[in-house]
Amino acid sequence: MRDIGKILPIEGYRVLLKGSLPADYTKSLTHLYQPMIGIQAVSLYLTLINELDFQDGNTTQTHHTLMNYMNLPLDDIYRARLKLEGIGLLKTYQQESDQQNTYAYEIQRPFAPAEFFTDDMLTQLLYHHIGQAKFTMLQKHFRTKTGHKGSDITALFNDVFQTFQPHSIGMDIPAEDHNAEENVPSIDFAWMEQMLQTRMIPVNKVLTPVNKKMMSQMMALYDLAEFEVEKAVLWALTDENTLASKEFKEACHDLFQSKHQSAIRLTDKKQNETTDVYEPTTKEEQLIQKLENISPRNLLEDLSSGGQASGQDLKMIREVMTTQGLPSPVMNVLIHYVLLQTDMKLSKAYMETIASHWSRANLKTAREAMAFAKKQKAQYQQRKNNPKNNRKPASKEVIPDWFKERKKGQKAVSTAQQNGNADKEWEETEALLKKYSKKKNSHL
Repeated sequence: MRDIGKILPIEGYRVLLKGSLPADYTKSLTHLYQPMIGIQAVSLYLTLINELDFQDGNTTQTHHTLMNYMNLPLDDIYRARLKLEGIGLLKTYQQESDQQNTYAYEIQRPFAPAEFFTDDMLTQLLYHHIGQAKFTMLQKHFRTKTGHKGSDITALFNDVFQTFQPHSIGMDIPAEDHNAEENVPSIDFAWMEQMLQTRMIPVNKVLTPVNKKMMSQMMALYDLAEFEVEKAVLWALTDENTLASKEFKEACHDLFQSKHQSAIRLTDKKQNETTDVYEPTTKEEQLIQKLENISPRNLLEDLSSGGQASGQDLKMIREVMTTQGLPSPVMNVLIHYVLLQTDMKLSKAYMETIASHWSRANLKTAREAMAFAKKQKAQYQQRKNNPKNNRKPASKEVIPDWFKERKKGQKAVSTAQQNGNADKEWEETEALLKKYSKKKNSHL
């Protein structure tokens, strides 16, 4: 229901074709694309292609025509359009006027069947949708057989799709290169370059254009953080310090399964979203939102008034993230915490101590990290204000004096060992939370 009104039946459209279609494009659509985007999206694509024969110059038709051709309500057609845009089969341009909007639908060339299997992202998606047996059959079959528009409002892949996990599937997909253009999120490769250099790994052999694109695609497909992509890269390095594509993909898949315990498939992203976009209203909420979305490197530079982050600091942060497995948002809270506590200097030992505590707490988001700090602070404050509550009831038995003295000494040592580090840490947390309220504006 939320897509009703995005376009109106009376609004016009015209169809354009970019390039030429491959000879057997219908086989690609029905056997390769359709398992991922569904029959309605494929039907819309074919309908728009055939509309080219009926167009007269620059005249437009209304969307009511599409509704009649496809026997579908307009909100279903709109969702099918988004799937075509997200998978790279359609670009949409909007022209606004006082009367009504008009749209130009530019059909994009689909991969020919043999070309399809040279794209890492699409092959991974198809594999998860149809399973290994069908995937292998299609791969073998197609390989042996084949050798002024307006403002661009095309939806991106991540705007339309997200991954979900119905069941677990193994992986065995051959690795190949590709040249296709995709709408995928980018990785901070300067950050990864620093990591490779610190390990004396030749950057130009690992961060090739083909490998960079594969990393970006796998990051989008498996919803990985940058530190997880870097971990997969290290796992997939060969003895010659080159990246083994197949091992890298399997490593990404293993990282995904370790978090979700299942395999991936595409689903409409809007099915799991609310209609209202949350906007933070308080300073604390704004800080949390920033820490959720910014990279650790950019956070360091922001806290340095735009100065470049040093290689030593980046190496330190990377080692802590990799060793303790902290997500980027939690790492951001930790960086902010340590900098405010140590007069804007990063202490590796101090950072590792707190990171190991937060890692054991299994924190995943900046909000959880902030809430965890507050909770621990409250517990520490309660112990500090009510020391009597921690004492055990006195025993009524008659106990020799020498036994009392020995137990008293043992209890003092044990209590110091158990509470010493926690008290120190949450005294610092208390100071941090006070500083947050004073310094947030300067760091946002």
